[in-house]
Amino acid sequence: MAFALGSRAISAGYRLAAFDQVGSTNTEAMAHARSGEGGSIWFVTSEQTAGKGRRQRAWIAPRGNLASSVLEIIDVPPAIAATLGFAAGLAIANALERVSIEANLRRAGADPLKYLLKWPNDVLVQKQKLVGISLEAEGVAGNRLAVVAGIGTNVVAAPSGTPTPAVSLAALGVHVSAEELFAVLSDSWVEFRGIWDNGRGFGEIRRLWLARAAGLGERVAIQTGHATIEGTFDTIDETGCLMVRTAEGKLFPIAAGEVYFGSAASVGAA
Repeated sequence: MAFALGSRAISAGYRLAAFDQVGSTNTEAMAHARSGEGGSIWFVTSEQTAGKGRRQRAWIAPRGNLASSVLEIIDVPPAIAATLGFAAGLAIANALERVSIEANLRRAGADPLKYLLKWPNDVLVQKQKLVGISLEAEGVAGNRLAVVAGIGTNVVAAPSGTPTPAVSLAALGVHVSAEELFAVLSDSWVEFRGIWDNGRGFGEIRRLWLARAAGLGERVAIQTGHATIEGTFDTIDETGCLMVRTAEGKLFPIAAGEVYFGSAASVGAA
C-alpha cells in the first residue's frame, strides 16, 4: 500500500513527498523550505534512519513505523509559531482515536485506549510514549517562517531503554499500517491547523489540549538545564508555557524542560 493524502488534505491543497526510506523527514522538509518550497507539503516514510527528536535525540523509525513531517510557510512571529506544536499533538491524538475504534470495541469491558498529551509534545497511552513530536522553524524569503512539525508514531515497534517507557500500536492491539494512519492524520491536521489559524485560535487549541493533558493536577518535576522545579501541574498559559504551582502556592511558568509526573517526578529530578 502506498502513502496517500486523505481527501480533506487533498481538498485543502496539501501535497505529498513519500519515501521508501529516508534519513530524516524533518531534514527533507527544511531543505525544501530553504530551496524555495512554498508549503504546504507532507514528507513521509515508513523507515527513517537518521532522524532527530527533541534535544537532538536519535529518532529512528524502523520499517513499518510512521515518520511524517509537514512543512508550513507562515507569516507569524516565532513565539506564535511555537504553539503550532499543540495543534500537532491534537491532530495525531485525534487520528489515533479514529484508527482505534475497532480495537476499542474488542476490548469489551476494559477501558478504551486513551491518547493523552504530555507537555510539550508527546502522546502517551497507558503511561507509555507512543508518539514524539518536534517543531523546527527557520526564516525564509519574504520575512516569512518555515515551520516543520515532525510527528513520529510507533506503529509496529517501539524502542527500549527510553526515559519514558515506549509502546507501539501493534502491542496495544491496534492493527493499522503506517500508510492508513497517515491518510487519517493528514485530514486531522487540516482540522486542527485550521482551528489554530496562525495562532489566532490558540485559545481553542489550548482548551482542547488541556482536555487531553497527561498529569494535569498531579505532582510534577521539570528539569530545566541544571535546575529542577517541583510542584503541581496547574495549566498551560496563553503562550503554551507549563504553569507549575509550587508548595508555596505560587505559579511558575516553564517554557522548556523535561517533565516527570507522579512518583516518577522524584526519580526524574534526582
